Amino acid sequence: MGLMQWARSITSSNKALITHHLRSQRLDQARAIFDRMAAPDVQLSTMMVTGYTRNGRIDDALKLFDKMATRDVISWNSMVQGCLDCGDLGTARRLFDEMPERNVVSWTTMVNGYMKSGRVEEAEGLFRDMPGKDVAAWNAMIHGYCGNGRVQDGLRLFECMPRRNVVSWTSLIGGLDQNGKSEDALLIFRKMVGLGVEPTSTTFASALTACANSTDHKLGIQVHGRLFNLGYYRFDEYIAASLLTLYGNCRRIEEVNRVFSELNLHRNVVIYTALLTGYSFNAKHEGALMVFIKMIREGVFPNQSTFTSVLNSCRGLESVDKGREVHTVAIKIGLETDVSVGNSLLVMYTECGNVHDSVAVFKRIEEKNTVSWNSIIVGSAQHGCGIWALIFFNQMLRTGFEPDEFTFTGLLSACSRSGMLQKGRRFFEYITRYKSASVDLQHYTCMVDILGRSGKLHEAEELVKNMPMKPNSMVWLALLSACRVHSNVDAAERAAKSIFSLDPHCSAAYVLLSNMYASAGRWADVSRTRVRMRHGGIVKERGSSWVVMKGKKHEFVSGDRGHPLIERIYEKLRWLREKLKEVGYVADQRFALHDVEDEQKEEMLWCHSERLAIGFALISSVEGSGITVMKNLRVCGDCHEVIKLISGVVGREIVVRDSGRFHHFKNGVCSCSDYW
Repeated sequence: MGLMQWARSITSSNKALITHHLRSQRLDQARAIFDRMAAPDVQLSTMMVTGYTRNGRIDDALKLFDKMATRDVISWNSMVQGCLDCGDLGTARRLFDEMPERNVVSWTTMVNGYMKSGRVEEAEGLFRDMPGKDVAAWNAMIHGYCGNGRVQDGLRLFECMPRRNVVSWTSLIGGLDQNGKSEDALLIFRKMVGLGVEPTSTTFASALTACANSTDHKLGIQVHGRLFNLGYYRFDEYIAASLLTLYGNCRRIEEVNRVFSELNLHRNVVIYTALLTGYSFNAKHEGALMVFIKMIREGVFPNQSTFTSVLNSCRGLESVDKGREVHTVAIKIGLETDVSVGNSLLVMYTECGNVHDSVAVFKRIEEKNTVSWNSIIVGSAQHGCGIWALIFFNQMLRTGFEPDEFTFTGLLSACSRSGMLQKGRRFFEYITRYKSASVDLQHYTCMVDILGRSGKLHEAEELVKNMPMKPNSMVWLALLSACRVHSNVDAAERAAKSIFSLDPHCSAAYVLLSNMYASAGRWADVSRTRVRMRHGGIVKERGSSWVVMKGKKHEFVSGDRGHPLIERIYEKLRWLREKLKEVGYVADQRFALHDVEDEQKEEMLWCHSERLAIGFALISSVEGSGITVMKNLRVCGDCHEVIKLISGVVGREIVVRDSGRFHHFKNGVCSCSDYW
C-alpha cells in the first residue's frame, strides 16, 4: 500500500470512529480522535460542530468553528442552525450577517429561527429581502405563520405562491387544524386531492387529525380506505395514532379496537396513548386504566399525554385510589414534577376531594404555568378554602404571571364560597374597570352569587338588570339560589319569571321555586308548579349520592332499598340518629319537601341519599379513615347539619361534594362555616 493510500485509509478509519462516537453521544471521545488528526477537512469539522450543538454544547461548537481553517456555506449554515437549536438567536443572527456568502438555505434557516421564537416581523423582513426564494422558503413562512397563530397570513401567502409542492399543502392543512380551523383544513385537503397532488404519509396524518377534531367520520373513513389500499396505516405509527384518535373522537370504540388489533408495528407510547385516550374520551375509564396497566407491563414508558388521559379517567371514575397508583408511576419515571403531569394530578386530586394532596402536588411542580396557578386557585375555591385562593393569587403575581379571565373566575368563586363580600367587590370592580375586555357572563354570575349569599339581594338584582350584556339563565339562577338561602319568595318569583322567558324548560328553576314554596308551607303553589312541570314535560333530575370504594361505585337514591347491605346501612343510621338526639339534634322539617305529618317528614329526611351513602361508607371502611361522598344535587340544610354532627360522633373526616362545592366535615364543623 502506498503512503497516500495509507493516509487516506487512516483518515477514513478516523472518520468512521468519530461518526460512531457522535451517534452514541460520546463527544469527548470523538474530539480526542479529531484532535489527533493533522488536518481534518471541512466536512469532518462540520460534523464535530453539529455534534456539539445537538447536545447543547454551544460554546464548544463556537470555539471549534472559530478554529476551522476553511469554512464553506454548509459549515456556516450548520453553525447558524446549531445556535438556533440551542436557543441563541442573537449569535445565530450575528453569524448570518458575517457569512461571506449565503444560499437560500441560509436565509430559510434564519426565517425559521425567527418564526420559532415568535418574532414574526423579523422573519417577514428577511423573507422580503431574500434573493431567489425557493419553495422551501415559502413553506417556512407558511409553517411559521400558522405556528404563531396567524393562520390567515399563512393562507394569504399560500394563495400567492408561485409554485407549491406537497409540503406546502401539508403545512397549511396542519396549520389550519392546529388553529381550530379543522373544517377549513379538510377543504384544503379535498382541493389538494382534486388537483391531483399525491399526499404523503404526513399529509394523511394531518388530514386524519383534522377529521378527528371536526368529528368528520365520513371523510375519515374515505381516507382510511385510501390508506388501506396503500398499506400505510399498519406500518406508520403517526397514521395509526391519527386513525385511533379519529375513531375515538367519533365515538366508534369498536373501530378503535379493530385498528389497534390490525397494526403490524411496534406498539409504542404514541400508539398506546392514542388507544388510551380513545377509551377515556368515550368514558370507558376502566378500559383506559387497563390499557395503561398493559403498556406498563410491556415496558412502554408513558409520556405527558398518556398521564393526562389516564388521570382524566381516574377523575371520571372518581377513584382517588386509582389516581394514587398512577401518581406512583409518574414518580418512578421522574415525571411528577413535569408541569403537564403535575397539572393533571392537581386537578385529579381536587375533583376527587383531596385538596391537601392537590396543594402538595402543586408545590412540587418545577416550572409552573398559568394553568397550574389557575387550577390551584379554582381548586381552593371549590373546597371552600378562600384564604388559600387569595394566598396563591398573591404568589402568582409575585412570580410574574399575568392573571386571565379564568384566574378571576376562580377568585370570585372563592369569595362567593367563603363569604368574602368586600374582597369580591374589589376584584369585580378591578376586572370591570381594568380588564373589561375579559369580563364575561361567568364573572357576573359569580358576583351575583357573592351579593346574594351575603344577603344583598336587592343589589344583586340591580346588578343583573344593569349588566352591559344580556344576562343568561345561569345569572338569574344564581339570584334565584340566593333567594332560596334567604327565603325571599317575591324576589325568587321575579328571577324565575326571567329564567322561564329565556329557558322555559329549565328544571333547576322549577325545582328551586317549588322547594321554596314547600319550605314556606305554600303547598298550593307547590302543586301548581309541579303541574306546570308535568304539562311542559319537564323532569326533575333524580337526586343520588355515591361512594367509590375499592374501585367500585356504590350509588344510592332517597329511600333506597336495593343495596345488598341496605339493612345494615339503615341499622347504622338508626344508631346515629339516637346518638345525634343525645347531643341535641332536632330535624329541620323545612327540608322535608312533602305535605305530610311531622313524624313522616323526619323519617323522609333520614332516608336522604347522602345519609345512606355515609351509612354504607361507615360500615364498609376502616375505623377512623376518611369518607368521600359525591352527590349530583345540592346537599339539603338538614343533611348538612346532620353530617357535621356525625363527623364529631364517629371521629372521622367526611368530604361531601354536591353540585356547588366540596364540604369538609370534621369534629362537628364544616369547612364552609355554614356559608353555602
